[in-house]
Amino acid sequence: MAPSPPADSRVLAHVDMDAYYVEVELLTRPELRGRKIIVAQDSGRSVVLSASYEARADGVRSAMPLARARRASPDAVVISPHMDVYRELSRRIMSYFDTVTDAVEQLSVDEAFLDLTGARRRLGGPEQIGQKIRREIRGEFNLPATVGIADRKFIAKIASTRAKPDGLMLVPPHRRLEFLHSLPVTAMWGVGGKTAESLKAFGITTVLQLAETPEPALRRRFGVTGTALHRLAWGEDAREVQPHRIEKSIGAEETFAVDVEDEAALRAELLRLSHRVAARLRESGVSAEGISLKLRYSDFETLTRSSTLSHPTHSALAIYARVLGMLERLGERPQPVRLVGVRAERLVDEGGSLQLSFDRTETNWLDAESALDAIAKKFPQVQTAPASLLRARREDP
Repeated sequence: MAPSPPADSRVLAHVDMDAYYVEVELLTRPELRGRKIIVAQDSGRSVVLSASYEARADGVRSAMPLARARRASPDAVVISPHMDVYRELSRRIMSYFDTVTDAVEQLSVDEAFLDLTGARRRLGGPEQIGQKIRREIRGEFNLPATVGIADRKFIAKIASTRAKPDGLMLVPPHRRLEFLHSLPVTAMWGVGGKTAESLKAFGITTVLQLAETPEPALRRRFGVTGTALHRLAWGEDAREVQPHRIEKSIGAEETFAVDVEDEAALRAELLRLSHRVAARLRESGVSAEGISLKLRYSDFETLTRSSTLSHPTHSALAIYARVLGMLERLGERPQPVRLVGVRAERLVDEGGSLQLSFDRTETNWLDAESALDAIAKKFPQVQTAPASLLRARREDP
């Protein structure tokens, strides 16, 4: 979509690693390239984390229950995930982005926005920089990446989606509306299944129809969402790339292979999840001002409870204590539990916002947890956990 944007316009890129978990696994299992691959824990209750494009052709999608994915693609190979490997490789990829520009906004382990405006004099035009990024990611990490480039964040995101897999799309400012108004409304950022159905019932199936609908009519029908979508349909998006964005929340959850009724087993899993969340908080250099508990019963009824802490923390002891309190307040459970989750919310940077606890017990536990972090980092093959969890693992049949 040349020509390139004018020199005085913003140049924003959305870089998305293609089928990231699958491609990372293929680095050590190249013989599976071209096969239908599903990355998921190989158990009856797990969900798809990623799928190769060959498996996607059968209808396999992320977050789909594995049992359903197996029915859709019975000859697919299921590979267990290696999250530590994905995170470490992601860290290295993000560090590479820092060599391209100092304005990098990481969205997840496999995607980020880059503001290339200031890099043009050093590295060339937008398309040239985009090809350089793809080429160097392939050369250094042996992974494919798709790049979308525009002067608006959401258009760059749409462009990368439409260029997949392993492609590049540039949308110059003078062709912004031409590009947008050629799309179905489902291509818009933020238009999911339910919103698309509501828009269709209102007679809107394309971005052009959305743009041509008077904003007051959209506002009356859809509220502030209608106003926001109308602005996006006309290419209005002033948001800038926000470097070093702090995650809004960090969580972990577990779906049991068999529904759990035993109170001790439930508490042990919550302790395990609390330690996982706390370790990720410390790794990210943030603390949580709030904690939430998620509980899903065997009939899929899901409860969520949240609690505000008296001071920010990244201690597993403090997180676990608050989670147990919320669990006890739920009272007697009417059904066995299918899934539990722990989430740290309202995260704050430790560099100034952290109010230290006066509780010496928590301080002692933090020292111990930090020591476990150091051991796990130096000796990744060594299994570290609270003694109660290690005993529980040994006693499992």
